[in-house]
Amino acid sequence: MDGSRQADIEETRTLSAREWVQVLAKYREPNLWRSLFELGVSLLPFFALWALAWWALSFSYWLALAISLLNAGFLVRLFAIQHDCGHGAFFGNRLVSDWTGRALGVLTLTPYDVWRRTHSIHHSAAGNLARRGIGDVHTLTVAEYQALSPLWRWHYRLYRNPFTLFGLGPGYIFFLQNRLPIGLMTAGWRYWTSAMGTNLALCIGLGVIIYFGGLAPVLLVFLPTTLIAASAGVWLFFIQHQFEETSWNSEEDWQLHESALHGSSFYDLPAVLRWFSANIGVHHVHHLYSRIPFYRLTEVLRDHAVLATMNRMTLSESFACGRLHLWDERDRRLLSFRQASALYGT
Repeated sequence: MDGSRQADIEETRTLSAREWVQVLAKYREPNLWRSLFELGVSLLPFFALWALAWWALSFSYWLALAISLLNAGFLVRLFAIQHDCGHGAFFGNRLVSDWTGRALGVLTLTPYDVWRRTHSIHHSAAGNLARRGIGDVHTLTVAEYQALSPLWRWHYRLYRNPFTLFGLGPGYIFFLQNRLPIGLMTAGWRYWTSAMGTNLALCIGLGVIIYFGGLAPVLLVFLPTTLIAASAGVWLFFIQHQFEETSWNSEEDWQLHESALHGSSFYDLPAVLRWFSANIGVHHVHHLYSRIPFYRLTEVLRDHAVLATMNRMTLSESFACGRLHLWDERDRRLLSFRQASALYGT
């Protein structure tokens, strides 16, 4: 490493989270042609694999199912692009971003305007113990868990069980919860229009599929593609904030930028998974400056090596996070139920 590079690293090690915002601002501008390319290489293979799986139904259900499972990766990537649209990061024109996001929301079963609002709430409150409940994974402190009745402790344990979080939960969220503007039921007609408009487009699309192909394409192409993508997406969202050394604070101690940088992980995935997830694993940078297009996040890590060492977690290391359930306010770390029991007798 040359001397100037080492000097840059040493200088950025001392930056506060708020100062990092100023450094990252230069990466915020999207490139129109790059955005169109990324949309094309995600959308065209998605529809091609959908058609291929439908064609395969005529001679092999198993092949159709296998193609559908592969296509889930492209659906995850399309959701990530929708996510960038919601932050105004994918196109320089906000109107183009919003309508691209709304169209992709039909494919991802996610009403775009509802999701954009709840996700904005998540960004503005992540790590704040006083503002949990919208756009996050429900997380209790050890003290809150201790105060629960046995029935409600069982309820929380059931909710935090991996089978619920990554099996039943994703199906419930994308097939049922997203059909209504949950969290924004009284916030105005805009969110009802978003939810009902997405539902109408879904009904028309599924109706056309059933008319021409019957139930087989729905059961062996649409459902497995969506469910696998939903589970993968929920896992990615979970791992971005549910790791041992994440950050939660009370209202008086909470700071937006510090929580964004230190309460979000850098999920260092293998290259192919990084591509399908559109670099969403570089989540600490994303939370600190959400207007950076996903394809520029690796540019940030390349230019500022210190960020590649912060909150870093590999794929193999991440699986242990599925056993973490309670925030320990004393030691400032997430604990498993077993660890909390050993330390506090819960």
